Amino acid sequence: MPPGPTPAPLVRSVFFEDLELLLKFAGPNTSLLRELGLHSGTKVSMRGSEVLISGAPEDVELAARFVRDATGLLQEGIELHLRDVSHSLRGLRADKTASLVDYLDQTILLTPRRKPIVPKTAAQRAYVGAIRAHTLTFGIGPAGTGKTYLAMAMAASALLQRKVKRIILTRPAVEAGENLGFLPGDLAEKVNPYLRPLYDALNDMVDYEKLQQLRSQNLIEVAPLAFMRGRTLNDAFVVLDEAQNTTSDQMKMFLTRLGYGCRAVVTGDITQTDLPRGRRSGLAQARDILGGVKDISFCEFTDVDVVRHPLVQRIVLAYDKFDEEQLQKREAASERS
Repeated sequence: MPPGPTPAPLVRSVFFEDLELLLKFAGPNTSLLRELGLHSGTKVSMRGSEVLISGAPEDVELAARFVRDATGLLQEGIELHLRDVSHSLRGLRADKTASLVDYLDQTILLTPRRKPIVPKTAAQRAYVGAIRAHTLTFGIGPAGTGKTYLAMAMAASALLQRKVKRIILTRPAVEAGENLGFLPGDLAEKVNPYLRPLYDALNDMVDYEKLQQLRSQNLIEVAPLAFMRGRTLNDAFVVLDEAQNTTSDQMKMFLTRLGYGCRAVVTGDITQTDLPRGRRSGLAQARDILGGVKDISFCEFTDVDVVRHPLVQRIVLAYDKFDEEQLQKREAASERS
């Protein structure tokens, strides 16, 4: 039976009473309109005081929801950025009851440049909610999903609002192992390369002079995991990054450091451990042991939650596909033998 005629594209018009608001929504050289069309699968253009959207009905409805919600956010003074478009549209497409406000109006912290740090996907929103509601939260998933960045933003916000007395950021220097001795410099210089990503994130969140002041007062501490042994961490917000590289003993040591008034977040990607072959990740074991324990939350991220450059998401998917193919080949070879 021959296919029926292709249905005519639906055309939807969204009118803006305020031309200045329309220009703000469209972005420089209508860049945001182009981004909206690209990721919604529609054709989006301006005509006078209108935004015209055409395409398949479901795609047009999605883009129109985005435009309506974005208009409301702009009127409230919340900025839209190109990087917000793709992940917001994925969320809106997946949840017909969701609103753009659910993705963009949950400011955790304003950066020194007045850029709001907000959770951008459903998993990120759940993650931030879990951190607020639990003493210990695990964020597990691939690179680029915002696990560490959001945890550090929550830590900075808590310190600046005086909900905690200090921040402690730590990660295992697993690649250094027992070889720290022949790296150049004193101990701080030896481990600094492993802590650099944490410093970079802090510099993005807190004014430089304020950050130096907080560090000089020991209100922000960035240290390798080995420095946690023997301590009790009271009234602190603690973030353990790259936790897939902890051993079982290291993870237990860290978790038993938590004291009164402490809030902790543990982040990592179980599929990317740098531990020696045959050594099980302390993060993987903690998930098995602590699931269901009161006041502990586990938040899982997937490639859908990658909010870095869109290329990062495609890279993650390509590697996942490769890993799956290699696993199938090994299983097939095992069956033949």
